[in-house]
Amino acid sequence: MELWQLSATELAAGIRTRTISAVEAVRSCLDRIEAVNPALNALVDVRPDEALADARRADEDVAAGRPLGPLHGVPVSTKINTGQEGRLNSHGLAATAQAQAPGDDACVAALREAGAVFLGRSNAPAFSMRWFSANDVHGRTLNPWSPAHTPGGSSGGAASGVAAGMTPIGQGNDIAGSIRYPAACCGLVGIRPTVGLVSGWSYPGDMELEGPLTFQAWAVHGPLTRTVADARLALYAMATPDLRDPFGVPAVHRVTPRGPVRVAVVRDVGLAAPHPAVGAALD
Repeated sequence: MELWQLSATELAAGIRTRTISAVEAVRSCLDRIEAVNPALNALVDVRPDEALADARRADEDVAAGRPLGPLHGVPVSTKINTGQEGRLNSHGLAATAQAQAPGDDACVAALREAGAVFLGRSNAPAFSMRWFSANDVHGRTLNPWSPAHTPGGSSGGAASGVAAGMTPIGQGNDIAGSIRYPAACCGLVGIRPTVGLVSGWSYPGDMELEGPLTFQAWAVHGPLTRTVADARLALYAMATPDLRDPFGVPAVHRVTPRGPVRVAVVRDVGLAAPHPAVGAALD
């Protein structure tokens, strides 16, 4: 098994215990990106030299015995509608094709603080308002399982990249299904957390201003991963309070249930029935 095939949980544990190095993990994912991304177009603005430099610093921190975050050395992608300092923040629009964020949005800052190594920006439709992932700036993203099927939107680039093994974690955001639908299309775990758990504070494009309050309130950030354990790890790494966010609430990372945990399953939402195979899996 190659390192790009490991989960984020496995990579984080291996890097922390020096069983593997962050450089090895990042290089394996970069090799995977080079092999499959030209056909899938999941990630844009990939900068291998910067990623490897960050990975080397991560390994130095481990060797020096410095405090390590939960995602220390783990490769992650971020979405083109989410500010990452000095990286493309195009929103898939020709008018802002070269826009670069002046700083990290709060959720990206939380991932950085957790030790994540950013490999590239994931594609999305213009304004992130479509159920597929294509735009006039970066082109169309394909589903790694079948190029004839959509990877979903709007976090389709993140979903395609994670499903194809480019990164074990993809940051996405969701107003009306933009994490959940791509996760379903690509066979992943995706979670849209409750508003306020992950800070929505953001930069709009390349302006040193606060993003629109409506977008911060509606577009909830969350992870796309290949395993439930990775979704938990990534979610709580992102769930860092930010005083700039009026909706922010303190995260509760561990809860001891008072009794048996019950889950409600709604089979009929009044709009469409689930596929029989999906219904059978819930029985």
